[in-house]
Amino acid sequence: MKDCVELRQEIIDTCLWLKSQGLLFSTWGNISVRLDDGNILITPSRMEYEVMRPEDLVVLSPDGEQVSGTRLATSERDIHRMVLNKRQDVGAIIHMHSTYAMAVAARNEGVPVISEEMCQLLGGAIPLSKEFVPSDMHKRLGEVVSDSVTDVNAILIRNHGPMCFGQDLKEARVCCQVVEKSCQMYLMLLAAGEFETVSDENVARGRDYYKNSYGKT
Repeated sequence: MKDCVELRQEIIDTCLWLKSQGLLFSTWGNISVRLDDGNILITPSRMEYEVMRPEDLVVLSPDGEQVSGTRLATSERDIHRMVLNKRQDVGAIIHMHSTYAMAVAARNEGVPVISEEMCQLLGGAIPLSKEFVPSDMHKRLGEVVSDSVTDVNAILIRNHGPMCFGQDLKEARVCCQVVEKSCQMYLMLLAAGEFETVSDENVARGRDYYKNSYGKT
């Protein structure tokens, strides 16, 4: 994606949308996108979204050096850049602090595939990062999360919250909705005591259909 005012405003608008949907509160959430030159456009640290302006966003290099911007990048910048470095197919990342996903992140497991939406949009079960990392250990948090990421378009950071991926912000926003809904459904199903999951074969078929045939057949 090309660094421009429109893209920067889209990131801010996405932050405001996430807040309006109850998927985050205050400044507890952050967004990054991969730029055409390989650098990362990312939200600043501890800044209210209502007052954020396009010029407040920060550009980082893949190794974390600040390329441009006068503000400090989000404290969780290492998670974003390490995941983007690992997942070359990802163009945008949204980290939110949504209620149901945070609840599931406090369990000792991820979320199995329980819906067609998960097949198509996420591409599989939502993994859980391997260990809890205190908030002040930023680089360690990035290492643990990126090491736990699979080829699925989401991850639950243990006792922390979800990150959702997409080729662009539009897809990442939809993944946010699918993740929160899936986590809510999973908690309901656990309370019910019995449920069926989707087979790996059908997960692959659903993902392939979404990527290659949806809207074309």
